[in-house]
Amino acid sequence: MPRRTLSAALAAVLAAGLITGGAAASPEPTSRQPVIGEPRTEHGCARIERDLPELAEWPKVDSRVESTPADERRVARILAGMTLAEKVGQMTQPEIGAITPDEVREYGIGSVLNGGGSWPNRDKHAAPEAWLALADAYWDASKASRTQVPVIWGIDAVHGNNNVYGATIFPHNIGLGAAHDPCLIRDIGKATAEQIRATGQDWAFAPTLAVPLDDRWGRTYEGFSEDPRITRAYGYEATLGLQGNSKRRVGVLATAKHFIGDGGTIGGKDQGVNPSSEAEMINVHGQGYYGALAAGAQTVMVSFNSWTNEELGITEGKLHGSKLAVNDILKGKMGFDGLVVSDWNGIGQVAGCTNSSCPQAINAGIDVVMVPNDWKAFIANTVAQVEGGQIPMARIDDAVTRILRVKLRSGVLDGEKPSQRDHAGSADALEARKLARKAVRESQVLLKNDNRVLPLSPRSKVLVVGKSADSLQNQTGGWTLTWQGTGNTNADFPNGTTILGGLREALGEANVVFSETGDVDPAGFDAVVAVIGETPYAEGVGDLGKRSLEAAKLYPNDLAVLDKVSGKGAPVVTVYVSGRPLHVNKELNRSDAFVAAWLPGTEGGGVADLLVRGKHTYPGFTGELSFSWPRSACQTPLNGDGDPLFKPGYGLRSWQTGNVGRLDETSPEFGCSGNGGGGTATEDLELHVRTDIAPYRSYIGSPDNWGGTELGPDGEAAHSSINVVPADVNVQGDAMKTTWTGTGPGQVYLQDPAGGSDLRGYLNADAALVFDVIVHQAPAARTVVSTHCQYPCFAEVNATGLFGGLPTGVKSTVKIPVSCFGNSGLDLENVNTPFLVYTEGAFQASFANVRWVPKAAADPDAKTCAELS
Repeated sequence: MPRRTLSAALAAVLAAGLITGGAAASPEPTSRQPVIGEPRTEHGCARIERDLPELAEWPKVDSRVESTPADERRVARILAGMTLAEKVGQMTQPEIGAITPDEVREYGIGSVLNGGGSWPNRDKHAAPEAWLALADAYWDASKASRTQVPVIWGIDAVHGNNNVYGATIFPHNIGLGAAHDPCLIRDIGKATAEQIRATGQDWAFAPTLAVPLDDRWGRTYEGFSEDPRITRAYGYEATLGLQGNSKRRVGVLATAKHFIGDGGTIGGKDQGVNPSSEAEMINVHGQGYYGALAAGAQTVMVSFNSWTNEELGITEGKLHGSKLAVNDILKGKMGFDGLVVSDWNGIGQVAGCTNSSCPQAINAGIDVVMVPNDWKAFIANTVAQVEGGQIPMARIDDAVTRILRVKLRSGVLDGEKPSQRDHAGSADALEARKLARKAVRESQVLLKNDNRVLPLSPRSKVLVVGKSADSLQNQTGGWTLTWQGTGNTNADFPNGTTILGGLREALGEANVVFSETGDVDPAGFDAVVAVIGETPYAEGVGDLGKRSLEAAKLYPNDLAVLDKVSGKGAPVVTVYVSGRPLHVNKELNRSDAFVAAWLPGTEGGGVADLLVRGKHTYPGFTGELSFSWPRSACQTPLNGDGDPLFKPGYGLRSWQTGNVGRLDETSPEFGCSGNGGGGTATEDLELHVRTDIAPYRSYIGSPDNWGGTELGPDGEAAHSSINVVPADVNVQGDAMKTTWTGTGPGQVYLQDPAGGSDLRGYLNADAALVFDVIVHQAPAARTVVSTHCQYPCFAEVNATGLFGGLPTGVKSTVKIPVSCFGNSGLDLENVNTPFLVYTEGAFQASFANVRWVPKAAADPDAKTCAELS
């Protein structure tokens, strides 16, 4: 499938923007650098322009937040009094689970962060007072350091203060994009800032300004729209909401992220390669930054993706190491004078770098380095690299000047400790239910409404079915309490309302019957409301890869529920909860009305407000798609000119019926890769890439349960002789860290529970089983790597020497020819377990990025079968 091409509409709105003062920029490219300032407004907020003229050059962005000469002199005086070690300390950002307050004092640390699923005292239900106590402890420690420069704390508050128990969770960005309401975005930013102040943080890692162009990307829901016009206006208002109106001293620091092009990677692969031309980067992926920086965003986070297109002469590679992108474009041409922060261990992905050592990234222009766990080594390495001349002292001084400038502008340098600030510890500040409910109403998009089924009469008796009807976990999605949004229950959201709860509120308890699986006869009901869709995921884990967009393949139980209730006499209203548009032709055909509910957050009552006719004064359905909706299962990348089922801007009003008709239900049996049957495989067979890749699931087995215990949503499982926890090999949480205790045999493996698959094409393609591994403790007993064709059909190779010969504590990539298993009796026409590691003694290793790769057996570093006998 070719990359998404720009539609005529997008081409018209490509780029740049508004000249300072609100006049439109010339549509004709000129040699003069364009200047972008504050946008034109509508209803007092940034206007979503009908079209934006195309830019031939990166614009200079005039920020509404500026320093005075006195501010700059003060920053220079502080900098002049700092030692090299103190300066590097300011540039270092550890994770709260890896640093104590006393270490903040000792090392002069400039900032800390908490990752998704990290809380004070590891307590998921930590109260605001516990967050504040830790914030105060870090603050007091930093004020007790020699420089007395206060520490700041960053948090992923991407749809409300979503790490915090009891906080109102707003809809994810994809839903807010459908609202087409920049004023709403400003209000949500303000409310989120109050939530952050309640728990003592200074810095929100938001807003995300990606323009997602391939819906297979697992972060699609973090983007407001595929249309950069919306992202531009929203970026401005999200920043203004968080930081406030002042032009000298801002509130909660906003972060424009992820710079740049994370939404345009090939195949929608997270942290992949964006092959855009510079013109596309300027006019599509840059738009949100022009809005956010004009609003005064003080921080920018660098993206994990690469920027590479050798045909166009673009060879930047990982953006964390790109001097062109960070220093020359962002800081130089665009004129950004705030601080640039890396992403989680992002420097470790730069060629020649590790998580704790990367002069290339600092020289490229990164000012604050997010180095969650290896921060002590990073400080030591960076100091040595400056002293050895690898990093110029001027670059360090520039970085710390920017950090101090941002701390001054945010009021931190002269401010009070977190517990003494406005809203500190306030449970009321954590709640913004009325605003969130409004946001839910505005974000719902009515796609189908045959016979005007909706809105339902308030006197209706309804049957509610589906796995997401009574699930706040599914409503809130990823980046909610935990990183992936998994492992939550309704009890984790004490102030939330499910969609089922909202319907009961609107219709009365007696008129709502709930059956999750649909095992109730619809006869006698006025309507069936089916609430189905995606389950939570976040970056990486949410990528679809070579799978199709077909919802019925991804979530077959949803279709089974609809089959039980459709055509049984009562009209079916489907409420689809998802983080992206999916191919839902089968679901649409079984529904009389269909609502795209996105990921609405904790206020499910906002969905019910539109499903049921009430005595309210607000309008009914007003949401309009901000993304194209696919007509077929492999229709991605897609845009408004690519024959979508529903174009951006589509959305029925409550009184409209639409004309969807009967839709084609055909779809490819084996996803979109074309790798079925024999022949010769050409695509990787991914088994575990940051998470299990369907249909494969990860298990452990031992005498405790040889039938297999599946790893839980938290990536953990434990038997007496073997246990698995998540760990980092390439990126955050991508590995299965497996410990054999030495008390008995055990195995970790990836298996398709539905049965075997024909993988002969991989033998024909001279493929290898490839995986990344860090050996923490060499095996003490015979260890094998095995593949199974429905046990007792299996083949194995002796990997004792392989693992024993790898360096400990360092990532290695192992390549085992598939032919080694075929030669040992594996039935490649019926493989159900393509990866298994077994041993009976003590052994510890982290396994990641497990796949079968065509032609890899011919690689020079591939093992030979003789080496594994």
